[in-house]
Amino acid sequence: MSAALDLKERPTIRLRPKAQKRLLNGYPWVFSNEIEVTAETKQLGAGIVVRIEAHDGQPLGTAIYNRLPLISARMLSSSAKTIIDEEFFVTLLKRALTLRETLFNVPYYRLIHAEADGIPGTIIDRYGDTLVLQINTAGMENLLPALLSALDKILDPKTVVLRNDTPSRLLEGLECYDKVVKGELNGPIKVIEHGATFFAELQEGQKTGWFFDQRDNRKLAASFAKDASVLDCYSFAGGFTVQSALAGAKSVMTVDRSQSALDLASMAATENGVADKCEFVKAEVFTHLEKLAKHNQTFDLVIVDPPAFVKNKKDLNQGAKGYRKLARLAAQLVKPGGYLVAASCSHHMDIDNFAEQMRKGLLDANRRSRLLYTRGAGPDHPVHPFLPESEYLKLQLYTLD
Repeated sequence: MSAALDLKERPTIRLRPKAQKRLLNGYPWVFSNEIEVTAETKQLGAGIVVRIEAHDGQPLGTAIYNRLPLISARMLSSSAKTIIDEEFFVTLLKRALTLRETLFNVPYYRLIHAEADGIPGTIIDRYGDTLVLQINTAGMENLLPALLSALDKILDPKTVVLRNDTPSRLLEGLECYDKVVKGELNGPIKVIEHGATFFAELQEGQKTGWFFDQRDNRKLAASFAKDASVLDCYSFAGGFTVQSALAGAKSVMTVDRSQSALDLASMAATENGVADKCEFVKAEVFTHLEKLAKHNQTFDLVIVDPPAFVKNKKDLNQGAKGYRKLARLAAQLVKPGGYLVAASCSHHMDIDNFAEQMRKGLLDANRRSRLLYTRGAGPDHPVHPFLPESEYLKLQLYTLD
Protein backbone atom coordinates (compact mmCIF):
# COMPACT_ATOMS: atom_id res chain seq x y z
CA MET A 1 0.00 0.00 0.00
CA SER A 2 1.39 3.41 -0.92
CA ALA A 3 1.88 6.11 1.71
CA ALA A 4 -0.77 8.29 0.06
CA LEU A 5 -3.32 5.47 0.01
CA ASP A 6 -2.50 4.57 3.61
CA LEU A 7 -3.20 8.11 4.78
CA LYS A 8 -6.33 8.42 2.64
CA GLU A 9 -7.85 5.27 4.11
CA ARG A 10 -6.80 5.93 7.70
CA PRO A 11 -9.87 6.22 9.98
CA THR A 12 -10.39 9.37 12.01
CA ILE A 13 -11.09 9.53 15.73
CA ARG A 14 -12.61 12.84 16.79
CA LEU A 15 -12.35 14.04 20.37
CA ARG A 16 -15.14 15.61 22.37
CA PRO A 17 -15.14 19.39 22.87
CA LYS A 18 -12.09 20.62 24.85
CA ALA A 19 -10.71 17.07 25.20
CA GLN A 20 -7.63 17.92 23.12
CA LYS A 21 -5.93 19.99 25.82
CA ARG A 22 -3.89 17.15 27.34
CA LEU A 23 -2.69 15.90 23.96
CA LEU A 24 -1.58 19.39 23.01
CA ASN A 25 0.36 19.50 26.30
CA GLY A 26 2.24 16.30 25.47
CA TYR A 27 0.14 13.61 27.15
CA PRO A 28 0.34 10.41 25.06
CA TRP A 29 -2.98 8.74 25.94
CA VAL A 30 -6.62 9.33 25.04
CA PHE A 31 -9.28 7.86 27.32
CA SER A 32 -12.54 6.38 26.11
CA ASN A 33 -14.65 9.15 27.64
CA GLU A 34 -12.70 11.76 25.65
CA ILE A 35 -13.69 10.28 22.29
CA GLU A 36 -16.78 11.14 20.27
CA VAL A 37 -18.44 7.76 19.74
CA THR A 38 -20.01 7.19 16.34
CA ALA A 39 -21.31 4.23 14.36
CA GLU A 40 -17.98 4.24 12.50
CA THR A 41 -15.80 4.17 15.62
CA LYS A 42 -17.85 1.26 16.97
CA GLN A 43 -16.94 -0.75 13.88
CA LEU A 44 -13.18 -0.16 14.00
CA GLY A 45 -11.06 -3.21 14.64
CA ALA A 46 -8.94 -3.42 17.77
CA GLY A 47 -5.52 -1.85 17.39
CA ILE A 48 -6.04 -0.01 14.14
CA VAL A 49 -3.87 3.01 13.25
CA VAL A 50 -6.00 6.17 13.27
CA ARG A 51 -5.84 9.91 12.76
CA ILE A 52 -6.69 11.85 15.93
CA GLU A 53 -8.37 15.21 15.58
CA ALA A 54 -9.93 17.78 17.87
CA HIS A 55 -13.67 18.43 17.85
CA ASP A 56 -13.15 21.32 15.43
CA GLY A 57 -11.21 19.12 13.01
CA GLN A 58 -7.71 20.26 14.05
CA PRO A 59 -5.28 17.35 13.39
CA LEU A 60 -3.59 16.16 16.59
CA GLY A 61 -1.57 13.18 15.44
CA THR A 62 -1.41 9.49 14.66
CA ALA A 63 -2.36 6.83 17.21
CA ILE A 64 -3.30 3.20 17.70
CA TYR A 65 -6.94 2.81 18.70
CA ASN A 66 -8.82 0.13 20.63
CA ARG A 67 -12.30 0.89 21.98
CA LEU A 68 -12.14 -1.95 24.55
CA PRO A 69 -9.83 -0.57 27.28
CA LEU A 70 -10.11 2.68 29.22
CA ILE A 71 -6.97 3.92 27.46
CA SER A 72 -8.50 3.82 23.99
CA ALA A 73 -5.85 5.61 21.95
CA ARG A 74 -2.09 5.77 22.35
CA MET A 75 -0.14 8.32 20.38
CA LEU A 76 2.52 7.26 17.89
CA SER A 77 3.21 10.68 16.37
CA SER A 78 2.13 14.29 16.80
CA SER A 79 1.71 14.44 13.03
CA ALA A 80 -1.46 13.07 11.45
CA LYS A 81 0.52 12.27 8.29
CA THR A 82 3.13 9.91 9.77
CA ILE A 83 3.36 6.55 8.02
CA ILE A 84 3.66 3.72 10.56
CA ASP A 85 5.86 1.11 8.92
CA GLU A 86 9.24 -0.56 9.27
CA GLU A 87 11.11 2.70 8.67
CA PHE A 88 9.10 4.41 11.40
CA PHE A 89 10.33 1.81 13.89
CA VAL A 90 13.87 1.87 12.48
CA THR A 91 14.07 5.57 13.35
CA LEU A 92 12.83 4.99 16.93
CA LEU A 93 15.11 1.98 17.45
CA LYS A 94 18.18 3.86 16.22
CA ARG A 95 17.45 6.67 18.67
CA ALA A 96 16.94 4.24 21.55
CA LEU A 97 20.06 2.26 20.67
CA THR A 98 22.23 5.38 20.51
CA LEU A 99 21.12 6.35 24.01
CA ARG A 100 21.76 2.89 25.48
CA GLU A 101 25.17 2.60 23.85
CA THR A 102 26.03 5.95 25.41
CA LEU A 103 24.88 4.75 28.84
CA PHE A 104 26.34 1.21 28.88
CA ASN A 105 29.46 -0.52 27.62
CA VAL A 106 27.87 -3.97 27.41
CA PRO A 107 24.70 -4.88 25.45
CA TYR A 108 22.51 -5.81 28.40
CA TYR A 109 19.74 -3.30 29.05
CA ARG A 110 16.18 -2.25 28.34
CA LEU A 111 16.23 -1.07 24.75
CA ILE A 112 12.63 0.15 24.52
CA HIS A 113 10.63 1.40 27.50
CA ALA A 114 7.16 1.82 26.04
CA GLU A 115 5.79 5.36 25.64
CA ALA A 116 9.00 6.95 26.89
CA ASP A 117 10.80 5.57 23.81
CA GLY A 118 7.89 6.24 21.46
CA ILE A 119 6.51 2.70 21.14
CA PRO A 120 3.40 2.50 23.34
CA GLY A 121 2.80 -0.50 25.55
CA THR A 122 5.97 -2.21 24.32
CA ILE A 123 9.00 -3.45 26.22
CA ILE A 124 12.19 -4.70 24.57
CA ASP A 125 15.01 -6.02 26.74
CA ARG A 126 18.40 -6.87 25.24
CA TYR A 127 20.60 -9.74 26.37
CA GLY A 128 23.53 -9.52 23.96
CA ASP A 129 22.30 -11.06 20.70
CA THR A 130 18.98 -12.10 22.26
CA LEU A 131 15.92 -9.85 22.51
CA VAL A 132 12.82 -10.29 24.66
CA LEU A 133 9.71 -8.38 23.64
CA GLN A 134 6.55 -7.76 25.65
CA ILE A 135 3.65 -6.37 23.64
CA ASN A 136 0.78 -5.08 25.77
CA THR A 137 -1.50 -3.35 23.23
CA ALA A 138 -3.58 -4.59 20.31
CA GLY A 139 -2.13 -1.84 18.14
CA MET A 140 1.44 -2.98 18.61
CA GLU A 141 0.38 -6.62 18.25
CA ASN A 142 -0.89 -5.67 14.78
CA LEU A 143 2.32 -3.78 14.03
CA LEU A 144 4.60 -6.54 15.35
CA PRO A 145 5.75 -7.72 11.89
CA ALA A 146 7.03 -4.22 11.06
CA LEU A 147 8.71 -3.92 14.47
CA LEU A 148 10.42 -7.32 14.15
CA SER A 149 11.61 -6.42 10.66
CA ALA A 150 13.05 -3.16 11.99
CA LEU A 151 14.85 -5.01 14.79
CA ASP A 152 16.40 -7.36 12.24
CA LYS A 153 17.56 -4.36 10.25
CA ILE A 154 19.10 -2.55 13.23
CA LEU A 155 20.42 -5.36 15.44
CA ASP A 156 19.98 -8.63 13.52
CA PRO A 157 19.43 -10.57 16.78
CA LYS A 158 20.21 -14.25 16.93
CA THR A 159 17.19 -15.02 19.13
CA VAL A 160 13.90 -13.20 19.65
CA VAL A 161 11.45 -14.16 22.39
CA LEU A 162 7.89 -12.88 22.83
CA ARG A 163 6.80 -12.77 26.48
CA ASN A 164 3.24 -11.74 25.79
CA ASP A 165 1.75 -13.16 28.96
CA THR A 166 0.81 -10.06 30.97
CA PRO A 167 -2.72 -9.54 32.37
CA SER A 168 -2.90 -6.12 30.70
CA ARG A 169 -3.24 -7.89 27.34
CA LEU A 170 -6.62 -9.21 28.43
CA LEU A 171 -7.89 -5.63 28.74
CA GLU A 172 -6.97 -5.15 25.09
CA GLY A 173 -8.86 -8.28 24.03
CA LEU A 174 -5.60 -10.15 23.37
CA GLU A 175 -4.60 -13.70 24.20
CA CYS A 176 -1.61 -14.39 26.41
CA TYR A 177 1.27 -16.46 25.07
CA ASP A 178 5.03 -16.73 25.00
CA LYS A 179 7.15 -18.16 22.23
CA VAL A 180 10.50 -17.99 20.48
CA VAL A 181 9.99 -16.39 17.06
CA LYS A 182 13.60 -16.41 15.94
CA GLY A 183 16.49 -18.70 16.87
CA GLU A 184 16.27 -20.92 19.92
CA LEU A 185 16.75 -20.99 23.67
CA ASN A 186 18.63 -23.69 25.53
CA GLY A 187 18.20 -23.00 29.23
CA PRO A 188 19.12 -19.86 31.16
CA ILE A 189 20.99 -17.09 29.39
CA LYS A 190 23.84 -15.02 30.84
CA VAL A 191 23.38 -11.40 31.93
CA ILE A 192 26.35 -9.07 32.49
CA GLU A 193 25.85 -6.30 35.05
CA HIS A 194 28.55 -4.11 36.59
CA GLY A 195 31.13 -6.77 35.76
CA ALA A 196 29.20 -9.61 37.39
CA THR A 197 27.53 -12.52 35.61
CA PHE A 198 23.94 -13.58 36.29
CA PHE A 199 21.48 -15.98 34.71
CA ALA A 200 18.00 -15.28 33.38
CA GLU A 201 15.29 -17.70 32.34
CA LEU A 202 13.67 -15.84 29.47
CA GLN A 203 10.60 -18.00 28.94
CA GLU A 204 9.85 -19.30 32.42
CA GLY A 205 11.14 -16.47 34.60
CA GLN A 206 9.38 -13.33 35.77
CA LYS A 207 8.60 -10.47 33.38
CA THR A 208 11.23 -10.54 30.61
CA GLY A 209 13.68 -12.63 32.65
CA TRP A 210 15.70 -9.97 34.47
CA PHE A 211 15.03 -6.68 36.25
CA PHE A 212 17.38 -4.23 34.58
CA ASP A 213 15.60 -1.36 36.37
CA GLN A 214 17.40 -2.13 39.65
CA ARG A 215 20.90 -2.30 38.12
CA ASP A 216 22.25 0.90 39.69
CA ASN A 217 20.32 0.36 42.92
CA ARG A 218 21.98 -3.03 43.36
CA LYS A 219 25.35 -1.34 43.03
CA LEU A 220 24.29 1.33 45.54
CA ALA A 221 23.18 -1.25 48.11
CA ALA A 222 26.39 -3.22 47.59
CA SER A 223 28.44 -0.14 48.49
CA PHE A 224 27.20 -0.64 52.09
CA ALA A 225 27.96 -4.38 52.15
CA LYS A 226 31.71 -4.52 52.88
CA ASP A 227 32.36 -6.73 55.93
CA ALA A 228 28.58 -6.85 56.50
CA SER A 229 26.06 -9.56 57.20
CA VAL A 230 23.37 -9.14 54.55
CA LEU A 231 19.76 -10.27 54.28
CA ASP A 232 18.36 -10.16 50.73
CA CYS A 233 14.59 -10.78 50.61
CA TYR A 234 12.59 -11.37 47.45
CA SER A 235 15.95 -12.09 45.91
CA PHE A 236 14.72 -13.38 42.53
CA ALA A 237 17.84 -14.39 40.55
CA GLY A 238 20.33 -12.95 43.04
CA GLY A 239 21.10 -9.45 41.79
CA PHE A 240 21.43 -7.81 45.21
CA THR A 241 22.92 -10.99 46.70
CA VAL A 242 25.82 -11.40 44.31
CA GLN A 243 26.68 -7.70 44.08
CA SER A 244 26.76 -7.51 47.88
CA ALA A 245 28.96 -10.59 48.12
CA LEU A 246 31.34 -9.26 45.47
CA ALA A 247 31.53 -5.95 47.36
CA GLY A 248 32.94 -7.76 50.40
CA ALA A 249 29.98 -8.95 52.46
CA LYS A 250 30.86 -11.51 55.12
CA SER A 251 27.65 -13.44 54.53
CA VAL A 252 24.41 -13.13 52.58
CA MET A 253 21.15 -14.85 53.46
CA THR A 254 19.08 -15.00 50.28
CA VAL A 255 15.32 -15.50 50.63
CA ASP A 256 12.68 -16.16 47.98
CA ARG A 257 9.63 -18.42 47.78
CA SER A 258 10.56 -19.56 44.27
CA GLN A 259 12.99 -22.45 44.10
CA SER A 260 13.70 -21.75 40.42
CA ALA A 261 14.68 -18.17 41.29
CA LEU A 262 16.96 -19.40 44.08
CA ASP A 263 18.54 -21.88 41.67
CA LEU A 264 19.41 -19.03 39.31
CA ALA A 265 20.81 -17.02 42.23
CA SER A 266 22.91 -19.98 43.31
CA MET A 267 24.24 -20.39 39.76
CA ALA A 268 25.22 -16.72 39.73
CA ALA A 269 26.93 -16.99 43.14
CA THR A 270 28.95 -19.96 41.91
CA GLU A 271 29.80 -18.28 38.60
CA ASN A 272 31.13 -15.22 40.45
CA GLY A 273 33.06 -17.19 43.06
CA VAL A 274 31.01 -16.10 46.09
CA ALA A 275 28.89 -19.20 46.75
CA ASP A 276 30.70 -19.83 50.05
CA LYS A 277 29.30 -16.55 51.41
CA CYS A 278 25.69 -17.24 50.43
CA GLU A 279 22.88 -19.16 52.10
CA PHE A 280 19.74 -19.75 50.03
CA VAL A 281 16.43 -20.04 51.86
CA LYS A 282 13.13 -21.00 50.23
CA ALA A 283 10.45 -19.27 52.31
CA GLU A 284 7.59 -16.81 52.32
CA VAL A 285 9.29 -13.53 53.24
CA PHE A 286 6.89 -12.16 55.88
CA THR A 287 6.93 -15.50 57.72
CA HIS A 288 10.71 -15.75 57.51
CA LEU A 289 11.25 -12.21 58.79
CA GLU A 290 9.06 -12.96 61.80
CA LYS A 291 11.01 -16.18 62.39
CA LEU A 292 14.35 -14.36 62.30
CA ALA A 293 13.07 -11.73 64.74
CA LYS A 294 11.85 -14.45 67.09
CA HIS A 295 15.37 -15.85 67.15
CA ASN A 296 16.89 -12.37 67.70
CA GLN A 297 18.87 -12.57 64.48
CA THR A 298 20.07 -9.25 63.05
CA PHE A 299 21.99 -8.04 60.00
CA ASP A 300 24.14 -5.09 59.00
CA LEU A 301 22.23 -4.65 55.72
CA VAL A 302 18.65 -5.72 55.03
CA ILE A 303 17.22 -5.52 51.49
CA VAL A 304 13.52 -5.99 50.68
CA ASP A 305 12.57 -5.72 47.02
CA PRO A 306 9.10 -7.28 46.76
CA PRO A 307 6.86 -7.82 43.75
CA ALA A 308 4.06 -5.28 43.34
CA PHE A 309 1.73 -5.22 46.35
CA VAL A 310 -0.63 -2.86 44.50
CA LYS A 311 -1.68 -4.24 41.12
CA ASN A 312 -4.65 -1.88 40.68
CA LYS A 313 -6.15 1.13 42.46
CA LYS A 314 -8.61 -0.90 44.51
CA ASP A 315 -5.65 -2.67 46.15
CA LEU A 316 -3.99 0.58 47.23
CA ASN A 317 -5.07 0.63 50.89
CA GLN A 318 -4.29 -3.04 51.45
CA GLY A 319 -1.00 -2.73 49.57
CA ALA A 320 0.00 0.29 51.66
CA LYS A 321 -0.51 -1.80 54.79
CA GLY A 322 1.72 -4.45 53.27
CA TYR A 323 4.59 -2.02 52.68
CA ARG A 324 4.21 -0.64 56.20
CA LYS A 325 4.32 -4.12 57.70
CA LEU A 326 7.32 -5.07 55.56
CA ALA A 327 9.19 -1.96 56.72
CA ARG A 328 8.44 -2.83 60.35
CA LEU A 329 9.54 -6.45 60.07
CA ALA A 330 12.68 -5.62 58.11
CA ALA A 331 13.67 -2.74 60.42
CA GLN A 332 13.54 -5.05 63.45
CA LEU A 333 16.34 -7.10 61.90
CA VAL A 334 18.75 -4.22 61.22
CA LYS A 335 21.62 -3.83 63.67
CA PRO A 336 22.11 -0.36 65.20
CA GLY A 337 24.11 1.62 62.70
CA GLY A 338 23.05 -0.74 59.91
CA TYR A 339 21.15 -0.12 56.71
CA LEU A 340 17.72 -0.86 55.30
CA VAL A 341 16.99 -0.87 51.56
CA ALA A 342 13.32 -1.08 50.56
CA ALA A 343 11.72 -0.87 47.12
CA SER A 344 8.31 -0.81 45.47
CA CYS A 345 7.56 -1.50 41.81
CA SER A 346 3.82 -0.81 42.18
CA HIS A 347 2.65 1.73 39.58
CA HIS A 348 -0.24 2.86 41.79
CA MET A 349 1.96 3.43 44.87
CA ASP A 350 3.53 6.83 44.30
CA ILE A 351 6.72 7.90 46.02
CA ASP A 352 4.96 10.06 48.61
CA ASN A 353 2.69 7.22 49.73
CA PHE A 354 5.55 4.72 49.71
CA ALA A 355 7.74 7.04 51.79
CA GLU A 356 4.87 7.51 54.24
CA GLN A 357 4.44 3.76 54.68
CA MET A 358 8.17 3.41 55.24
CA ARG A 359 8.12 6.09 57.93
CA LYS A 360 5.16 4.48 59.64
CA GLY A 361 6.78 1.05 59.54
CA LEU A 362 10.01 2.36 61.01
CA LEU A 363 8.02 4.09 63.74
CA ASP A 364 6.12 0.85 64.42
CA ALA A 365 9.49 -0.87 64.86
CA ASN A 366 10.57 1.89 67.26
CA ARG A 367 13.63 2.65 65.12
CA ARG A 368 15.14 6.06 64.63
CA SER A 369 16.28 6.49 61.06
CA ARG A 370 17.96 8.76 58.57
CA LEU A 371 17.04 8.62 54.90
CA LEU A 372 20.16 8.56 52.74
CA TYR A 373 18.84 7.91 49.23
CA THR A 374 15.61 7.94 47.29
CA ARG A 375 16.06 6.42 43.84
CA GLY A 376 14.08 5.26 40.82
CA ALA A 377 14.81 3.01 37.88
CA GLY A 378 17.99 3.16 35.83
CA PRO A 379 18.32 5.44 32.80
CA ASP A 380 17.44 2.67 30.35
CA HIS A 381 13.94 3.01 31.86
CA PRO A 382 13.38 6.67 30.96
CA VAL A 383 10.31 8.49 32.25
CA HIS A 384 7.91 10.08 29.80
CA PRO A 385 7.86 13.70 31.03
CA PHE A 386 4.09 14.01 30.59
CA LEU A 387 3.21 10.52 31.82
CA PRO A 388 3.97 10.24 35.55
CA GLU A 389 2.56 6.69 35.44
CA SER A 390 5.79 5.61 33.74
CA GLU A 391 7.81 6.43 36.90
CA TYR A 392 6.93 3.24 38.73
CA LEU A 393 10.02 2.13 40.68
CA LYS A 394 10.81 3.60 44.11
CA LEU A 395 13.72 2.69 46.36
CA GLN A 396 14.79 4.17 49.68
CA LEU A 397 17.94 3.50 51.66
CA TYR A 398 17.99 4.28 55.40
CA THR A 399 20.51 4.00 58.15
CA LEU A 400 18.95 2.97 61.47
CA ASP A 401 20.11 3.93 64.94
